[in-house]
Amino acid sequence: MKLFVGLGNPGGTYAKNRHNIGFMAMDQIASDHGFAPWKSKFQGDITEGRLGGEKVLLLKPGTFMNRSGQSVQAAMQFYKLEPGDVTVFHDELDLAPGKCRVKQGGGHAGHNGLRSIHGHIGEAYARVRLGIGHPGHKDKVAGYVLHDFAKAEEVWLDDLLRGLSDGAPQLADGDAGKFMNAVALRVAPPRSSSSPAQKGGKADVPKPAPPPEPETATDTRNPLQKLVDRFR
Repeated sequence: MKLFVGLGNPGGTYAKNRHNIGFMAMDQIASDHGFAPWKSKFQGDITEGRLGGEKVLLLKPGTFMNRSGQSVQAAMQFYKLEPGDVTVFHDELDLAPGKCRVKQGGGHAGHNGLRSIHGHIGEAYARVRLGIGHPGHKDKVAGYVLHDFAKAEEVWLDDLLRGLSDGAPQLADGDAGKFMNAVALRVAPPRSSSSPAQKGGKADVPKPAPPPEPETATDTRNPLQKLVDRFR
């Protein structure tokens, strides 16, 4: 059994915040893959289903971001899971919007949700880092992550969430490479190969019309003038 954890803050006020992209990922996966209805348990919301050949739990901690570890630890203890069975989906300031990276273990880089999880279960869990971009200055970070995604960001956000859902079965099976390929097909689909230029060749360019043949003047000389001109 695997445990996927999406990080965010509970309540409608925060539902569309950048900080809640982990919750959004869990909702997308649950909806697309026919998971059971969400239940309130382990100080959060949890649902159960299958991804590929793996039984998977999806968890959205309801303890607020900086206490996420309490909910994660409670679910792990109940199901007798190890940190290696856990994958956490979270917002990442250091990645460009729409980018996604998978990481195994390591530090929390100041992320309050990861910091809390570190404190409760250690660092040997996997993370799916979801890029939201950086506001440009550290003093603006708190307001930035606790603000809703802008209207202009909805397209890449939808593509990313659908890509995460597409690749979720591969991630549950432990194939991070195929998971990343599935995400990439959504956020950066290959170009259409319908035209010669897009196949790597050159598009047909109309050839220029050939220059007109020079006109030949009509010879109006009589035979005697032609003979005389030959001996000049």
